[in-house]
Amino acid sequence: MVSGQQGWAGDSTPPHPAAPRPQKQSSLVRPYAVTGGRTAPRMKFAMEALVSSVTSEYQDISLLSPEYQAIIQLTRNVRSVAEISALLRQPLGVVRVLIADMASEGLIRVHQPALDAGKPDLNLLERVLSGLRRL
Repeated sequence: MVSGQQGWAGDSTPPHPAAPRPQKQSSLVRPYAVTGGRTAPRMKFAMEALVSSVTSEYQDISLLSPEYQAIIQLTRNVRSVAEISALLRQPLGVVRVLIADMASEGLIRVHQPALDAGKPDLNLLERVLSGLRRL
């Protein structure tokens, strides 16, 4: 350090511009709180299972949790469980728990893909291909 310059303690010079700024810590408590601490859904379904809302566009959903509201809005158009997870930026396990709870409450409908004797569903493969083309 050159004499007359102050160090970081009584700093009169700004920090180096390339110095990393502290990142905001993301809360790991939130997904735990959203699911009530549950990690397994009440019903089993594939991540490619399709989900649709059974609530009308004019039905008041303001009394539901923000997560439920978001899922209902997203599923006004049929979407896969994996897609909902990605759009909400929530872990797949959390979204599976929420979707299972909502299905048991009659707020959404889960459409499981039917697999015939281990053969992949042609409709599913076509939807995947279509989605890949849109990317």
